[in-house]
Amino acid sequence: MSGKFVVVEGLEGAGKSTAISIIRACIEKRGSQVVCTREPGGTPMAEAIRDCVKSEWPTEKVTSEAELLLMYAARSQLIENVIKPHLAEGVWVIGDRHDMSSRAYQGYGHQLGVERIEPIRQFTLNGFEPDLTLYLDVDQTVGIERARGRGKLDRIEQQDMSFFERARKGFLDMTQQDSRCRVVDAMQPMKKVHQDIESCINQFMEQ
Repeated sequence: MSGKFVVVEGLEGAGKSTAISIIRACIEKRGSQVVCTREPGGTPMAEAIRDCVKSEWPTEKVTSEAELLLMYAARSQLIENVIKPHLAEGVWVIGDRHDMSSRAYQGYGHQLGVERIEPIRQFTLNGFEPDLTLYLDVDQTVGIERARGRGKLDRIEQQDMSFFERARKGFLDMTQQDSRCRVVDAMQPMKKVHQDIESCINQFMEQ
């Protein structure tokens, strides 16, 4: 029996790390093995790309196109070397971000347009998609303040607020178009957010 690929999406400060811990506990309670990944990253090469993408480059501008292509290069490495092999062995994989983030951040946030991304997406993913995507919705101002409370913001987190406003719209647009997506209001009290996450994953596992 193959495993399932569950992805947690959201803006900075949405609470993805906590959500992943909750989802992992729910899955393991039912006796399945779990592996957690992150994007960009998850393999030695993909982690090197992550450092490259998130670092500041004082002497040159990082183009939106370069950022997009690096994201998909890292994603290709992760899917082929980690995600697919584990799924084939019956292990569940929980992803901290996946393809929806690229469409939201580069497509909407950087305004490259999802239609321009689509050929790259199809070439890289070849139809591979998550079995369930959990989107944690948070107001962009609140999310960035939460992220700032964790420490120094990286290059992507330092984008202006309009970037994150567009990215949030992108996330919400895409969740409405995909029946495998579930939206959790991450602005609720923490206990309620946790309950909603547990409810989503338990319902999915009972299908």
